[in-house]
Amino acid sequence: MHKSFEAIISKVKECGMKKVAVSVAQDEAVLEAVKEARKQGIADAILVGDAGKIREIAASIGMDLEGFEIIDEPDMIQASLKAVKLAHEGKADMYMKGVIDTKNFLKSVLDKEVGLRTGSPLSHVAVFEIPGFDRLMFLTDVAFIPYPTLEDKVHIINNTIPVCKACGIDLPKVAPLAAVEVVNPKMQVTVEAAELTRMNAEGEITGCVVDGPLSLDLAIDPEAARHKGATNRKIQGDADILLFPDIDAGNQVYKAIVHMVPGVKNGCILTGTKVPVILTSRSDTFETKVNSIALAAVVAEEMKKNA
Repeated sequence: MHKSFEAIISKVKECGMKKVAVSVAQDEAVLEAVKEARKQGIADAILVGDAGKIREIAASIGMDLEGFEIIDEPDMIQASLKAVKLAHEGKADMYMKGVIDTKNFLKSVLDKEVGLRTGSPLSHVAVFEIPGFDRLMFLTDVAFIPYPTLEDKVHIINNTIPVCKACGIDLPKVAPLAAVEVVNPKMQVTVEAAELTRMNAEGEITGCVVDGPLSLDLAIDPEAARHKGATNRKIQGDADILLFPDIDAGNQVYKAIVHMVPGVKNGCILTGTKVPVILTSRSDTFETKVNSIALAAVVAEEMKKNA
């Protein structure tokens, strides 16, 4: 089990450098991350966008572009389609958002001809290295599916399991979260959590252990589980995947951890795609962007092994 992003980066180095196609690459923060990813032996990059602007920005940050492939395409929409096509055709292992807006970036991901559709709904996973925790935590979905149905939640779990496996967790524990840890017919979230647990017990969801509904404290804190007498639960404060009931709850917990926990590290990817997609925000730190590339690289390796 990898317990840190340092361990994930070490694993990438063992597998060999991956290649990331960057959509509309004329972005200082993204080029800084790509530069660092190559320096650390995580990934090389194909930079698609306005070549003049890419070179100008690279010069301003002291980035040597020798060895980087640059595809000149000033039009942002066309640049995104050319970049995603590289991943679609297997010429890149990952696909990363540059300065293009998220809506048009996702259009390229979903493009019927050159995109990265698999037939499965897409979902987002954020991986956290939190000081004081003995493991990485996987939060989903905190950024993509607003109000997942029961069927969506099954897809989210199935999309997240390979990310856990890529990080060395062979049988991840999934906690479908709710305000309470018992089924209440008036709280639909608890009913769906219990149904996910049943589906897992009966072999409809495999490759993981599902136990819900669970309150957040029972999911992540063994001491709270003991205090509440939850000794009969399959998860007793040792969950790997926190499955949120909706984007509001997930996004608030995500931002609380990022902004209130000193020393925290994280990386995020979009899953359910043909290759991992790195969809970072302008507000994400440089370190988060590099961690996201490293996370995508180990997931790409896992997908390659299982292809």
